[in-house]
Amino acid sequence: MVSHRHITVNGDIVNIPSYTLKAGDVVGVREKSKSLQSIQDSLAANSSVYEWMTWNSEKKEGTFVSVPERLQIPENIKEQLIVELYSK
Repeated sequence: MVSHRHITVNGDIVNIPSYTLKAGDVVGVREKSKSLQSIQDSLAANSSVYEWMTWNSEKKEGTFVSVPERLQIPENIKEQLIVELYSK
């Protein structure tokens, strides 16, 4: 989605998936992209709300509140495997 220029940060189109957000940045779906079926499906499938971000489903945008602590990220990520991969 990001590489295809469907996402904005603070109103500017972003096409770099590794873009670093700062607290207070507003991330949204580009106006022209809001009607795309793939965007609607992605947003419908992921209704998770985290304390380190706020989400406005009507505007299809959210605010990045703060950098999450490791305990606030529910995904099962094995950091050691990532470190081992990049250390080769």
